[in-house]
Amino acid sequence: MANTLLISPTDVAALGFFLLVWALYAVAVDGRLFGRTSLTAAMNAQREAWMRVMARRELRMIDTGIMLGLQQGTAFFASSSLLALGGCFALFGAGDQVLAVLGDVSLGGVPRRENFEVKVIGLILLLAHAFFKFGWSYRLFNYCSILIGAVPPMREETAHAEETEQAVQRAIKMNILAGKHFNAGMRGVFFSIGYLGWFVGPMIFMLSTALLAAVLVRRQFFSAARRAVLAGNPG
Repeated sequence: MANTLLISPTDVAALGFFLLVWALYAVAVDGRLFGRTSLTAAMNAQREAWMRVMARRELRMIDTGIMLGLQQGTAFFASSSLLALGGCFALFGAGDQVLAVLGDVSLGGVPRRENFEVKVIGLILLLAHAFFKFGWSYRLFNYCSILIGAVPPMREETAHAEETEQAVQRAIKMNILAGKHFNAGMRGVFFSIGYLGWFVGPMIFMLSTALLAAVLVRRQFFSAARRAVLAGNPG
């Protein structure tokens, strides 16, 4: 019975390729693979600039409004991930119908039910990872709102400069950390799209992963959005 749950060596190679591409992309976005500034890194610099501008405002309704928008967007994706998880569990009950459809498009004929269920479990784990990242990001944005409220008004006296700077640094770090977890959740959602190719076949899985990675790399390192953020900044 255990042997029937094993996936083929080609499937193992395709899954390894998928995980490797995911890991390399995450490292590249963090700026640890090569020196070109990513869109995420550029936006992190803007998060820092935002917190410093915020510290000079006495009335911070604008900042709380931005934080509310960030939290709402994070909650939306968390809810969407949870709904997708429910859909994955529904696949177990509709396995026969799904396998009949996959048999028409799969390159290797009708897949075995055991292999199909293993792939669904993998998709569940992928979406669960995204959900927990979004959930933690939502909480961190909530903490960041509190830290923004704790930043004292900018004063002329130099005696309070260090106190204000420490409060600003706390808000900056929490904001960037919340954004990091949100981006990790988005990566999970994006790569789950490439993961769907595995249900057709391992070669399609690798192809969909490569195409997805190419799109994400272009958006992070060669997109108009990146040029807009870095406009006027040589870095």
